[in-house]
Amino acid sequence: MAEAASVTTTLYYYSIFTSPPDRSRTSSSSSVSVRRRNPSSLSWVLRCSTNTSFPWGCDTDSLENASALQKWLSKSGLPPQKMGIERVQVGERGLVALKNIRKGEKLLFVPPSLVISADSEWSCTEVGKVLKRNSVPDWPLLATYLISEASLMESSRWSSYISALPRQPYSLLYWTRSELDKYLVASQIRERAIERINDVAGTYNDLRLRIFSKYPHLFPLEVRLPAMDGNVALVPWADMLNHSCEVETFLDYDKSSQGVFYTTDKPYQPGEQVFISYGKKSNGELLLSYGFVPKEGTNPSDSVELSLSLNKSDKCYFEKSEALRKHGLSVSQQFPLQITGWPMELMAYAYLAVSPPDMRRNFEEMAAAASTRTTSTKDMRYPEVEEQALQFILDSCETSISKYTKFLQGIESLDLDVTSPKQINRISFLKQLAVDLCTSERRILFRTQYGKRPGPGSGRFTDGAEILRRSLRDMRNGELRALKILNGFRKLFK
Repeated sequence: MAEAASVTTTLYYYSIFTSPPDRSRTSSSSSVSVRRRNPSSLSWVLRCSTNTSFPWGCDTDSLENASALQKWLSKSGLPPQKMGIERVQVGERGLVALKNIRKGEKLLFVPPSLVISADSEWSCTEVGKVLKRNSVPDWPLLATYLISEASLMESSRWSSYISALPRQPYSLLYWTRSELDKYLVASQIRERAIERINDVAGTYNDLRLRIFSKYPHLFPLEVRLPAMDGNVALVPWADMLNHSCEVETFLDYDKSSQGVFYTTDKPYQPGEQVFISYGKKSNGELLLSYGFVPKEGTNPSDSVELSLSLNKSDKCYFEKSEALRKHGLSVSQQFPLQITGWPMELMAYAYLAVSPPDMRRNFEEMAAAASTRTTSTKDMRYPEVEEQALQFILDSCETSISKYTKFLQGIESLDLDVTSPKQINRISFLKQLAVDLCTSERRILFRTQYGKRPGPGSGRFTDGAEILRRSLRDMRNGELRALKILNGFRKLFK
């Protein structure tokens, strides 16, 4: 960034592609893994001071910058498209069908010349050489690339693209620590966000010590960059596509043309918004990485982390904790709950947590089954502690539900002293995101209490006929009936 040595702004680049989708598709013979980023859905985070010396991005609903990007892309080799950028209800701006689009039709066809990858040519070639010579991973490399190009303003080839990026996204990585603590106090996703931010800061510190401090004339800006491996790329036109939980299509890479495309899994009429999938993620994961929460009940992949812990007063606490440690688990664990049920690992942990001393011979087996590392498909059951295990899960659900309820009941009383219109708008939006997330997560916890039990198979959410509260009720009714029968026999033989 030699040309940018006079730039006085400080960019805090918490994340570009903060969480690359888990299910990006790669041709079996290709060498490029195409990752999607949707600026309208706020999947990257940029924070800059008010004395910015060069423009960066635009409002998330800006059509002027997006239209300018489309014109530039067309002049630069993007083939004629069946989609155009318009304001939309989902994502503020997105790609809308201009013509009839058939199911199974290939769209986009972004040529390699318009894809930003680790092999892209740097305007400041010396910077690129230094980063590659030091084996900087692709994600921080691409983040530094965009900052370098942005500092060149209109002289950068990518100025139209950079101008179309969102200036103020709402990914959790953009929230302050106090906002995370205040609005997500009931959700486990708060811990995930803090961990991600710490990872980003750690990666930046590593790069600062190894590279930035040794070449101050090339790196005058302070950046925070993510540590993510993989051969990845930015796709300027494709990243205008918004996410839908009802769509399962992903970006693909064509080795022969080296271009990026995707195949629709449903037809679209002119005027309809065209969607893509960011992967089967929970509402919390979508908020963490992209800054939005789907409408309640629309995400079949939604889940909530249920926290379980061993009781420190347990006579076998040390033995159980050691068994867990051997299998990579701690005394406090989180397990995902879905509407359809919970994983077998959770049930195994519950068995371990409630087992009495005379079952210590089973501790190792239970701990192994509670670990996702196990490959066993055994439907493990311990009838002697079945009731206690179910009650343990139920109690844990109720504890979590009470946290969500307390937060949702008190949300309106938070931040009553804020008077700045700008702050009020931001806080109002963050509150709504928090309410949407916490409402959806609490709904899953409620459903778990009355929902379906898991079946055999490690880590699977499978349908079952039993219901948690009903199971407990039936067990206790059965015990009562057995006791009555036993008492009847006793009276008979007196």
